[in-house]
Amino acid sequence: MPLLEIKNLTVKFPSRKGDFTAVDDVSLSVEPGEILGIVGESGAGKSTVGNAIISLLDPPGYVSGGSVWLKGERIDDLDENLQSAIRGKRIGMIFQDPLTSLNPLETVGAQLIETIILHLKLDEKAARARAVDLLNQVGIENAEERVDQFPHQFSGGMRQRVVIALALCSDPEVVIADEPTTALDVSIQAQILGLLRKLCEDRNVGMIMVTHDMGVIAEVTDRVAVMYRGKLVEIGKTDDVLYRPTHDYTKSLISAVPRPDKKVDRFPLVTYIEDVTERPDDMKLSDMWLGKTRDYEDFDGPMLTVENLKQDFVTKRGIFKRNHKYFTALKGISFDIKQGEVFGIVGESGSGKSTIARCVTGIYEPTAGDISICGADLNKLKDKNRRNYYRRQTQMVFQDPFSSLNGRMRVENIIAEPIVFHKQAADKAEVKKIVDELLETVGLGIGAARKFPHEFSGGQRQRISIARALATRPRFLICDEPTSALDVSIQAQILNLLKDLQEELGLTMMFISHDLPVIRQMCDRVAVMQSGEILEIAETEALFNAPQHAYTQSLLGLMPKFRH
Repeated sequence: MPLLEIKNLTVKFPSRKGDFTAVDDVSLSVEPGEILGIVGESGAGKSTVGNAIISLLDPPGYVSGGSVWLKGERIDDLDENLQSAIRGKRIGMIFQDPLTSLNPLETVGAQLIETIILHLKLDEKAARARAVDLLNQVGIENAEERVDQFPHQFSGGMRQRVVIALALCSDPEVVIADEPTTALDVSIQAQILGLLRKLCEDRNVGMIMVTHDMGVIAEVTDRVAVMYRGKLVEIGKTDDVLYRPTHDYTKSLISAVPRPDKKVDRFPLVTYIEDVTERPDDMKLSDMWLGKTRDYEDFDGPMLTVENLKQDFVTKRGIFKRNHKYFTALKGISFDIKQGEVFGIVGESGSGKSTIARCVTGIYEPTAGDISICGADLNKLKDKNRRNYYRRQTQMVFQDPFSSLNGRMRVENIIAEPIVFHKQAADKAEVKKIVDELLETVGLGIGAARKFPHEFSGGQRQRISIARALATRPRFLICDEPTSALDVSIQAQILNLLKDLQEELGLTMMFISHDLPVIRQMCDRVAVMQSGEILEIAETEALFNAPQHAYTQSLLGLMPKFRH
């Protein structure tokens, strides 16, 4: 008897245009100790299957057919109280976005202890000891101290580890992991995947691993199911599906995975999909507003120079400043980025990658050190107009497009805002012309202007973010994990777009990512970071073929071994 069995599951979402079928007659099973992977396009129905199992479908979605069985007992037709008892206790859930799973007003310890007491009936002292042990198990250092910290005091990868600890604290029989390692670098990903694998082996836990990362699928799953537009198109042993796929969609999906072993000119697209969004081949930015000569002063030297940059954060406040406790995120780092170069930064979660980006863009004020952009030290500039002049030359594309876009504004206003602020247009007609051209440039078309961000997919929202970043005609673009939340086919489209824009606009780019195959394809030089320090900087191919530092060698050794 399977541990978990899904029989002919169909999930529908009613709308004004009729019912939309998100999952169409899908049957799957999971054995004790087995990890079943589910892969597919964004919107294929992967996460919907997981949510349907534990009755957490977003309204007005509903299960219109089929059934879910746990150890031979049907659970999808139980009342809400019985389902709540199963959810969290017998079936654990690891969500993709840790911020949606954690209460920002409570310490991580309080949230873990509450869950442990609820499901395991331990006293507070024993529950706290178990919470600390779980944080240690998922690789959080100084767990005894960090258990009393709040979610915002953890990096994205650290928060994801807290969420995994939360899912494991009640010793569940089944774990549904929805993109559990999306925000994690390869070293932490290897730890987490090893932990999940060990959990299944030692405790005979069954797991459903929903992910777009083929490397993760290759590393840890026993079987893999491939979904396309709500349907199950292929299922089998992992090696058979990855290396001997039978369905055309599976073949196309695998071909789009970035190669870790060599550099290619462009990322292959998933040609099986009918609505691949690509810019027209004959579109040349030199003929458009974006390609016109920028009104910036010429300068010699690097686009960005960072010298002895240090960034401290207060972790605990005392009565006096000298009694504060600090965490040093950047420990006096120095590097430069040449004009026209794509400079990559890699490193484990919490190494300081994103902190650099936020210091460069002025989101954080550095504790010490100098940052020069286009030859000007921004910290020493007192004139507000001159600071804005240099600031608009630097723009940023964030990891999560949904949180970086104002959900109450139409796309045309989102993109127009920096144009108006920096006085880049003479009147409203010119603003509209610029916005339309930007939307065409990123492959969305002018019809997107009147819509709101929630009406777009994740990949389309990232295109809106790129259009907004280009609105001030920057010379320097900072991309902080711009594709980590996207599946491989959408990732290929976005990365090809960034490559085109970088070449045609002569952009200089800082590209931050934990995805080493993507770094290899995108970057000219790469800096490797750990614990707030830069350990090694080298030309990309030299770094991948002959890494010098032991940590870099370890990092590259942890890359998923999937080849195609």
